[in-house]
Amino acid sequence: MSNWFRQHGFALAAALVHLRRAPGSFLFNILVVAIALALPFMGMTLLDNVRPLSEQMSVDPEISIFLKQDTPREQAAALASPLRELARDAKIIFVPREKALDSLKDKSGLAEVLATLGDNPLPDSYIVKLDAFRSAAAGIDVDLLADGMRALPGVDTVQIDSAWVKRLAALIGVLKLALLLLAATLGTVVVAVVFNTIRLQVLTQREEILVSKLIGATDTFIHRPFYYTGALLGLCAGAVALGAVALALRPLNTAIAEFARLYASEFQLAPLEPAPMVLLLALSASLGLVGAVLSVQRHLARLN
Repeated sequence: MSNWFRQHGFALAAALVHLRRAPGSFLFNILVVAIALALPFMGMTLLDNVRPLSEQMSVDPEISIFLKQDTPREQAAALASPLRELARDAKIIFVPREKALDSLKDKSGLAEVLATLGDNPLPDSYIVKLDAFRSAAAGIDVDLLADGMRALPGVDTVQIDSAWVKRLAALIGVLKLALLLLAATLGTVVVAVVFNTIRLQVLTQREEILVSKLIGATDTFIHRPFYYTGALLGLCAGAVALGAVALALRPLNTAIAEFARLYASEFQLAPLEPAPMVLLLALSASLGLVGAVLSVQRHLARLN
């Protein structure tokens, strides 16, 4: 085990020596990779802030079922049984037309106007309260349930409340997919940049590599410093990208604060938690390592 640590320590030290020989080129490559990583990192930060906000706005959807005006009260009351079969876990409330009229008078303040209508214009109705949904897939189940209720005898209109929650969930799903595609594209850019960087370093150290082979150095011994160079490039670029995102949140929060005041809100963008940051740094280092492995396997093979 000590020999393993000694070999990797030597490879890391060799990688740092090579980086010190051309610090300007290394810093420039860090900047290029950091720009590519900053966009998906910012997208992840925005989605991480919007996700709990959307969950707070998520409410229990309701289905309002309005019966036909000429439906007898006995038939209206009997409709509760098939509704319970369709929505087993839901809370079903029957609202008689008289109660609906009294509630409308109390809430609207139009008691005198409604009194001039004579007969009660409101039908009997049911309110079906469902569990909250936070995804478009769950919203589709609610739509199918509403279609089944429309087919019941005596039903005139079925209205789904809180449909905006499904639209919000669908929008967040689209944003996540777009972010995934963007991250995959820019991840390819990172691998390509590291690939080219290691290629140039291999060409620069060609004579040194040939001499190492002549004195018996193994391929693993020669390859390892290049792997560390790629991983260090990805790690440093990821740290710079996270720092750039943190700095960008300040002007964004200033603009968001002015907008949030219009809605009596104090919403602010917060940086990622330490655990996601560590995960992103590990991912960026892995991308650098992948680029280095591909480059080493391709270009050092020609020196054999």
